[in-house]
Amino acid sequence: MTVKQRHTQLLKAEAQRLGFLSCGFSKAEFLEEEAPRLEKWLKQGMQGEMRYMENHFDKRLDPRKLVDGAKSVISLLLNYYPTRQQEEGTYKISKYAYGKDYHQVIKAKLRELHAFINREIGEVNGRAFVDSAPVLDKAWAARSGLGWIGKHSNLLTQQTGSFYFIAELIVDLELEYDHPVTDHCGTCTACIDACPTQAIVQPYVVDGSKCISYLTIELREEIPSSFKDKMDDWIFGCDVCQDVCPWNRFSRPHSEPLFDPHPDLLEMSKKDWAEITEEVFRNVFKGSAVKRTKFSGLKRNIAFTKPRD
Repeated sequence: MTVKQRHTQLLKAEAQRLGFLSCGFSKAEFLEEEAPRLEKWLKQGMQGEMRYMENHFDKRLDPRKLVDGAKSVISLLLNYYPTRQQEEGTYKISKYAYGKDYHQVIKAKLRELHAFINREIGEVNGRAFVDSAPVLDKAWAARSGLGWIGKHSNLLTQQTGSFYFIAELIVDLELEYDHPVTDHCGTCTACIDACPTQAIVQPYVVDGSKCISYLTIELREEIPSSFKDKMDDWIFGCDVCQDVCPWNRFSRPHSEPLFDPHPDLLEMSKKDWAEITEEVFRNVFKGSAVKRTKFSGLKRNIAFTKPRD
């Protein structure tokens, strides 16, 4: 066994011990295929008000500009599929936001993994990324063989579907690299057909400015009236394209206690949501990703999602 192979096995075993669903490696280099796609997407204005998507274009496409001497991108998946879900007929929040903010949970695990590398392999320079820096995480996960990017633009894995977070550790350590897997979407168009706002404008292309997740989280202004009666009761994020995907029949509940919801959340009726107070908001969503939209944003979303009188 070569040194690279031994390091690769060590890291995959430690990632599994830390609770990650899977771990894959790819060479840190310029993303040639993704560059023209990202440029076209931005030129068409599909980022909406997400101006940060226009920043650091070169860094998004080359991890070596984020970490000096970067040689490898370690991609990791962490399951968040819940044991229980909200009741039918209520206002809905995306399943990823049921528990504690994933940024904090995953960052802690990545720090442990980096510490393990330094302890077992030697001093390795690297940075952890959890959806908070200019990294094309789905592209790297696909390169690392963890799944393929589906027609809804989410990463899909045959064994587990798509209800997982993606994170990276970019390091100046050479490893044995994995290979991309083939696309298994076939002729299925379930996600495209089900999207309430027709945000999936063509296979593999999502107009972010039409996506319910964007409208309820990223958009700080009033939601355009053209989306009235199209929100499908979603008030924070949206899971429709994932819920209808046939591959998600293989989803299994996560084993991370920090992702368990506040007990009151799953019992909230539409009336409870409509009458939510700031105190209840702070209590139920303490340390949750829902805090991103703030109390005022959540109230805006609820008011907009209510049907016309």
